[in-house]
This record gives sequence, structure tokens and C-alpha cells, in this order.
Amino acid sequence: MKIILTTLNSRFTHSAIGLRYLYANMQELQQDTTILEFSINDAIQTIAEKLLLSQPDIIGIGVYIWNAKEVHELIHILKKVSPQTLVILGGPEVSYLPFRVNFDDADYIIQGEGDLAFYRLCKNIQEERPAEKIIKMTLPDLKAIQLPYMYYTDEDIKNRYIYVEISRGCPFECEFCLSSMDEKVRAFDLDAVLTEFEKLWERGARNFKFVDRTFNLNMKAANKILDFFLEKEPPYFAHFEVIPDHFPLSLRDKIKRFPHGALQLEIGIQTLNPKIANNISRQLKLDKIKDNIGFLQNETTAHIHLDLIVGLPGESLQSFGHNLDELMRISSCEIQIGILKKLSGTHISRHDREEGMVYSDIPPYDILKNNKLSFNDIQIMKRFARFWDLYYNSGNFKTTLPLLWQNESVYENFYAFGLWIYEQTDSTWKISLQRQGELLFSYLHVKKKITEEEIAEYMLQDMMKLKGRAIPAYLKPYAKEFHPEAKMGTSGFNKRQVQAFAP
Repeated sequence: MKIILTTLNSRFTHSAIGLRYLYANMQELQQDTTILEFSINDAIQTIAEKLLLSQPDIIGIGVYIWNAKEVHELIHILKKVSPQTLVILGGPEVSYLPFRVNFDDADYIIQGEGDLAFYRLCKNIQEERPAEKIIKMTLPDLKAIQLPYMYYTDEDIKNRYIYVEISRGCPFECEFCLSSMDEKVRAFDLDAVLTEFEKLWERGARNFKFVDRTFNLNMKAANKILDFFLEKEPPYFAHFEVIPDHFPLSLRDKIKRFPHGALQLEIGIQTLNPKIANNISRQLKLDKIKDNIGFLQNETTAHIHLDLIVGLPGESLQSFGHNLDELMRISSCEIQIGILKKLSGTHISRHDREEGMVYSDIPPYDILKNNKLSFNDIQIMKRFARFWDLYYNSGNFKTTLPLLWQNESVYENFYAFGLWIYEQTDSTWKISLQRQGELLFSYLHVKKKITEEEIAEYMLQDMMKLKGRAIPAYLKPYAKEFHPEAKMGTSGFNKRQVQAFAP
């Protein structure tokens, strides 16, 4: 029996840890099982062709929010061309009802953690095909699961992020998050995991992205993982998702020891409004959050990635703007602005009627409007988030951008800037760095009444901070006395690491 495990990652640089868990636990069927990974940018018919080339009996597909539409199309083609090939689906997108993408053409769907269940289903199919299409799983004992790390290939280690974990689940009950559906946090055998990490390191792995939802929940485990890296010779890169209110001294001391560019911490703030946080069952310890962000900002070299969400039940644009202004007041960290999504199975649906929450039923299930925000408001904020990423999070205009707001509201001034950019471009994509600079230069002069000479003084520092760049034409008249102190481009470990979709 030939079996293929596959998924469509959101980017080529991503790797699917889920497929490797399935493969690691295939027991005697492993010799007949193959992993084939693709990305959502690949042609679906080409993917189908490659999957069917070896005439597999079973194709297992990991389904996520970013690939659900493409998987629907892929299944359709697979079953048209090779109806005898059994298609088994698993992953978060099919683990909870309702399904908002049609997966009727699939033969079986495993709901829940399928590390052990996929093998059992394949064995049952080998003996006698089960009648039930949907198989609901209880949470497996993590200590009974074979670890997947030896199945990252040398090419993965060289070209892709290596995704790892030391636990699953989350103790918190944030209503928009699938992790809140888990009953408890469960931990892997840490010594066994560290042994596997050591093997990865010896093979050349230097880029580790932890998918744990609350890395700093268990101090003993967190400290041992940090020690693993601190004992190594840089360069390396480790990404952790952390809760913002739990940084005891032992953790602080270790984080301070990491070299520049080696550590990235993703912190889900989502809202700083206590009423809104309470409304979605989210813990919010403001004093601790602000103190910890201040510590990370001022006493460490870690790259900090803060998250805010637009569209939470009951939150107005004014409240969101206050959140952004407050974060900007206490830090200069990267701030990722996301749009609320309604994932099947989450408790955020309880607000639908009272708050007038209306969502798209097409992935990624973004909110379209609610009682506080119109459809137009949401559209504007989607563009706000995109322009914020281009201008602020990119770091390309670190010196110039504060001229936009100076001592005023960051939110209000960037909001106006975003409206103006869209009027000029009618787009949020394919705006070159030079065009971005020209737009900012023009806006600051025309709308903010700042002299061209003053703007150029700041912008030349931004545009010429890397060696090899030519002075843009619009800045040349002001560059006669400018002597750049350009630096070479940063190494891959020091660049901003974008957290798109975790596999």
C-alpha cells in the first residue's frame, strides 16, 4: 500500500511539522510512505500530477486556514482523475464544525491530533475500509508519540524554517483562538526533545521556530530550552511565542544574554482595553505587560513582535487607536496589526448577535463588519495594516516616519496618511521602496507643511543606510552635503523574521 503525506505550505521557506509527526508514527507502514510538500503558489493541477505519479493508494493532506481553498480544488482533481485513490484530510481546518469549505470529495476526515490516528486509519483501510467518514480523536499521550525531527531533510535544514515544540495546548480561554479549545497544556519529554534538537544542531540547523502557544508558561522547561541555545556558538535564531505578563528574574537573566539577532519573541497583546479583554475571556495584567515590554525593549537585544487585533467584539476604532498609541508610547517594537477571524469551533461566535458580528465564510474568515465598525472601516483598517507593515514594521523609514505624528496621536496621523496613500496608488501591493519614499516625502511636505530640506535630512539617513544604494532622484537636490554612514546588509539571522502562517 503506497501512502503519500502532503500539504500546501503558505511559503516555500515553511516546512510542515505535522506531516513529519505522521511519518514518524507510521510504524511498519513507514517504508511505503512518502512526504511531498508544496506551496499555495504552486499550480494545483501540477501538484495533483506529482501526487498521482507513483499511483498511491492513500493521500493524506494537512488542511489549514491558508490552504483550504486550494485543498478543495486539489481533492476535486484527484478524485476526478484517480477516484480509486483514497484522500484523508486532517489539520485544524477540518477539526471543528462547521466546514466553510466543501470537503465532501474527501474519503475520510480525522478531527483532532492525528499523530497516531492516521496510522490506525491506514491499517483499518488495509484490513477493511471503515464506514465512518469523520473520525473524532481524543488527545493522544504526547509521550507515546515518536518525535519527528530526524525527518527534516538536509535541504529543509539549509533552506527552510525548522518548526519545533515542547508542549501543546494553552491554559487561557481567549475566545478567538483555537488553542483555547484544548483542555490543558501537555508537555513532551523535555530530555528526549533536547536530544533531538542536539541532533538537528549537529546537522547544521540554526533556525528554530517554536510553535508552542505559551513558551514561558513553564519556567523549568523554558529555562532549559534557553540554556540549550546559550551554550551554542552564534549565529543562530530562535522564535518563541510568549505570554506578556510572565517574565520572572530567571527568565530575564537568560534573555539578556542572547546576542543581537538571535532571539525573536512574539507577544500577543491583541487589546489593551480591559473591558474588551474581559469580553473575550482574555487575561490582561496591564502593569506587568508594560513592565515586561519595557524590560525587553531596554535591557535585551531580542526582536519583539507585538500583536494587535482590529474588530474584536465591542472595540471601536478609537479604542484600537488608543491601544496602538499606548504601545508606541512604551516601545519601538514591531507591531503586527491583524484583522479578527472567526475560526470554526471558537467561542467568539457567542458575540455574533449582540455585537452584530458579520464574517466572510471564505478563508481566512475575516470580519466584514460589526456594530462598531462598518465594512468600509474594516477595509480601511486592512489597508492601514498593510501600509503600517510597509512603512513602520519594515524599518525602512525609522528616522523619517516619526515626522508624521511627532507629539500627536500615532494612530490618527498614520490613519490619515494611509487614506492619502490609497488615494494616490489605488493599491496596497507592488509599491516599490523608492515609490514608498516619494509618497512619504510628498505627504510630509504637502500635508504636514514640513520643509523639503528638513524631510530630506531625515530621509537620506533612511534611504542610504545600506551600502550599494543609489541616492533616489527626488533626494539628489538635497544630498550635496550628505555623507552616508552606510552599513552592509544584515545577515539572515539579523533580519526581521516575518511570522506568517505557522504550519
